[in-house]
Amino acid sequence: MANVVVFFAQGFEEIEGLATVDILRRAGHTVHTVGLGGEVITGSHHIPVKMDDVLDTFYWADIDALVLPGGLPGATHLRDDDFLIKKLKEYSKKGKIIAAICAAPIALHRAGLLKDKKYTCYPGVEKDINQGSYTGHLVEVDGKLITGCGPAATFEFAYTIAEALGTDTSALREGMQYNKLLNK
Repeated sequence: MANVVVFFAQGFEEIEGLATVDILRRAGHTVHTVGLGGEVITGSHHIPVKMDDVLDTFYWADIDALVLPGGLPGATHLRDDDFLIKKLKEYSKKGKIIAAICAAPIALHRAGLLKDKKYTCYPGVEKDINQGSYTGHLVEVDGKLITGCGPAATFEFAYTIAEALGTDTSALREGMQYNKLLNK
């Protein structure tokens, strides 16, 4: 299975970060939670979460996907981290999956990864992005770039990442009762 890194910064959106980690782990992937600025990162709704590692010491080997949850001010912290922006550019050039949800596409914008791409984000955030084509969809996939619009999109966002990594998510969707949510 694949190696996925989910980056957490102070003020991240808990649903987007934690549910994505949960779903990707249920799908059988190895998911590393990596904190910017510490081992314990507190979400925008005041839930502290202990990270597997911190950005400064994380070992960057065999990574298949980089994932950025949104939330404020978490997404701005991701956007403003020069080392993370460098890694986003590097892994995009390597053809790896890059995924961001809610306000986190602002980090992709700073890295120049939205140029000539379709993307979605939390409504209103697109006003701060002058690259690519905003669709407003729940989840958008353009090549190896995956974006989601906000907390309600998290399950579909995470399933889409898992599918891009080669996982058939039909049994997982059924087991998590997602199929009932969509009346399928």
